Amino acid sequence: QVQLVESGGGLVQAGGSLRLSCAASGRTFSNAAMGWFRQAPGKEREIVAAISSSGGSTYYADSVRGRVTISRDNAKNSMYLQMNSLKPEDTAVYYCAAKAGVGGIYSRTISYNDWGQGTQVTVSS
Repeated sequence: QVQLVESGGGLVQAGGSLRLSCAASGRTFSNAAMGWFRQAPGKEREIVAAISSSGGSTYYADSVRGRVTISRDNAKNSMYLQMNSLKPEDTAVYYCAAKAGVGGIYSRTISYNDWGQGTQVTVSS
């Protein structure tokens, strides 16, 4: 099991940037596939980006590709999401998720075992 804590959310104007962080505890982080998801009010939780355990492979949702970058530092048990050119439609609670002990990349919420509590991102127009 991996315990996850997100940080870095906040209020930003359209066109601005934010960097989200996900701090993980547990010795299995370096072997875990990871992902960032988001959920807006009244909508289902959706994938934003995912990264393999080594960091060598990444996946981006079409809605954010070219504007966000997912990365991880296994030495620091941390994952990041750099978000640029933010839009009001990016407003949501952002969650990090882990699937311990596997390789590959996973884009479905059902694939992940462990979730953080979320951090709010609000983009004003």
